Parts: sequence; C-alpha cells; structure tokens
Amino acid sequence: MQIRNAFSGDQQWKLYVIFALMCVNWGLEAAKWRISILPLQRIRFFRACQAILAGVCISSFTPNRVGEYLGRMLYLDAGKKIQSVSPTIVCSIAQTLITLFAGVAGLFFFMGHSLPHPVLWLSPPYIRIFIVTTALPALLLMTIYFRFDPLVGLINRVLKKYVKAVSLPEHFSSPLLFKILLFSLIRYGVFLLQYLLLFSLFEPDISGIEVFMGVSVMFVVMAIIPSLTLLTDLGLRWEAGIQIFRAFTFNTAGILAVSLGIWLINLIIPALIGSLLILRIKLFSSR
Repeated sequence: MQIRNAFSGDQQWKLYVIFALMCVNWGLEAAKWRISILPLQRIRFFRACQAILAGVCISSFTPNRVGEYLGRMLYLDAGKKIQSVSPTIVCSIAQTLITLFAGVAGLFFFMGHSLPHPVLWLSPPYIRIFIVTTALPALLLMTIYFRFDPLVGLINRVLKKYVKAVSLPEHFSSPLLFKILLFSLIRYGVFLLQYLLLFSLFEPDISGIEVFMGVSVMFVVMAIIPSLTLLTDLGLRWEAGIQIFRAFTFNTAGILAVSLGIWLINLIIPALIGSLLILRIKLFSSR
C-alpha cells in the first residue's frame, strides 16, 4: 500500500524532485570532470555531460565501473584520450574520499545512537573495528590525493622508458583539488537527499539522521566490495540495505523499493541515455 501510494497523492512531488536531483547529480559529476581536464582540453559543459553519460553506459558492463574511463574518452580529442585517465582518477579518488569519511562519521553516529532493533555487527565492538578499517584507507587515500602530481611525475618517468609518446598531465594544484572535493561533497549531499526523499515515501518512520547513518555505511560497503555489472550492483544494494537498515525497521519491502528506485533513477536511466549517445557517435562516424 505504501509503495502504491508513493506514485499518487500528496507525496507524488517527491518523485519529481528525485528525478530532478538525478540531473543535478550527473551535472555535478560533469562539472567536476570538466574542471579536472580543463588544462588538458577545453570542453563545453553539455559535451562533458554527454561524456559522463556515455561512461555510465559502458561502465554498466564492466567490473567496478572501469568503463567510465572509456566512455569519457569518446568525447575528447584523439591526442588527449590516454592523458584524460589521470584527471578521471582524481575525480574518482575525491568521491571515494568523501564516501569513506562520511562512512566514518556515520559509524560514530551508530556508536552514540540507541538502535530500535540492535544488530550484532553494528554493536560498539564491531563498529570500532569498522571505523579503524575505514579511516586508515581514507587517510592513505587522502595522502595520495594531495600528492597526486609527484605520483604522476613518477609514473611519467617510468612510462618514458617504454612509451615515449604518452605522458600524463601534472596540473593538480591544491585549489583545484579542493574544488573537486567540494563538487564531490555536494554530489554526496544530493545522494543523501534522494535517499531521504525515497525513505519518506516508502518508510516514513525512519528519521533523517538514521537515513544518513545507514546510507553512509552502505556506501562504504559498496565502495569496498567489487561489483561486476549493474545487476550485481543492485543485488549488493539490496543486501547491504537490508543488513544495515534492519537496525531501524523491519519493512524489507520499503528498503528494497528505495534501493531499486535509486538504482533505476541514478544508474539505469543515465545508462540508457548514454547508450543512445554512443549509438549516435557510431552513426556519425560511419557516415
């Protein structure tokens, strides 16, 4: 009944907002990627959006979404494709950093929050272990992120011994890295808002802080455990959502509906749009 009512009545506006946030989400990713490759190649925002959606499409069929790199390359000049790898990696690291640190914050909230339905693996002794095993990789990744130019310089020196024609760009100043992090943080906030709106439709008894706690930990789980395709990604979302949010509710149908809704809106629809863009590129290139 709750799921059926979500598509009609006074709450229907939330679905429109969630769809609008999908556009904001991928628009932010396009803007973030665009500024990261700006010293390499100037690209219009609309073209950057097309590149991002093409990447989402190709990543649907590749492990851990590595196809994103190939999709984005399609919209760059011939001599810039390989060089775009390092800016894309920077964007990915920035988003992962936000995910890990938000996950640590969510775990601390779990520590100080009385759960309606206690779950063994979310008890304080286990949470302390999760905090350490999440915070340490986050700190290591942060060191790599803010020392990315020296790392790329080292890689370039190795590459020149074997492939002299290829060199990765070194232009990641601190202001640029902080700007990319800011875009990643805002994008994370968009994700949270989408989950908050969907939970208010399918499981209104969960509070906003509980949504943050659950989603932040779920994102860490999804970042750590590899997924092969979009279908395995959905299965992981379902299982992680059930295991985490059962600490707040036994409404399994509502949790599954939220996970399915996010999966369809944020991944399937953009992937379908991206497939049309790739088909368009092939049609133009064949003429």
